[in-house]
Amino acid sequence: MSNTDTCCSLVPYFEVAEGKLEAFKALGPKFIERTRNEPGCLYYAFSSSGQAVHCREGYSDAASVLAHLDNVGALLQEALQIATISRLEVHGPAAELDKLRGPLAGLNPQWFTLIEGGIRR
Repeated sequence: MSNTDTCCSLVPYFEVAEGKLEAFKALGPKFIERTRNEPGCLYYAFSSSGQAVHCREGYSDAASVLAHLDNVGALLQEALQIATISRLEVHGPAAELDKLRGPLAGLNPQWFTLIEGGIRR
């Protein structure tokens, strides 16, 4: 069994419009339900601090990231009616990030390349 690390993390932070936090939080269970059966999703949850909401999400590889974004695209568009993405990070091995650079370019993420030598179980 190979333990080559292909995992990718999306790290989006949303700034929710005043008075819209409960509406945004109500979308969380819809996102989770859509994501629940994605085979490449390793973890997925939301956290918040004031008007800021973070989606903690990890995927087995770049293809799984793209499949997820396709799966939740309509919900994301709904969320962006009441919030903006204030920051987006994408973390992963260089080879996987290279597969995401084109498709995610329009979101203007900050790219974090995995430094060799970590632990992957």
